Amino acid sequence: MKVRDTAVAIVLMTTEPGKEVEIIDQVKSIKEVKEAMVLFGEFDIFLKLECPDYGLLSSIVVNKIRNIDGVETTTTMTATP
Repeated sequence: MKVRDTAVAIVLMTTEPGKEVEIIDQVKSIKEVKEAMVLFGEFDIFLKLECPDYGLLSSIVVNKIRNIDGVETTTTMTATP
């Protein structure tokens, strides 16, 4: 089995009501965020991140995404591209 060069994750977020578009605008400025969209249902935002390694991916989720004003929860799932 070949080891992947890229760490990929799907992040599902819940936000304060009405903050979805503002938060989407902020996360789109993070270069590792490759996709971002507003959802309807249990989660409010879907993100796809691609990083060179899982350490950086973890740092971005914990230190950047979770610290955005209005983010209530995140659920991160690693993926295989």
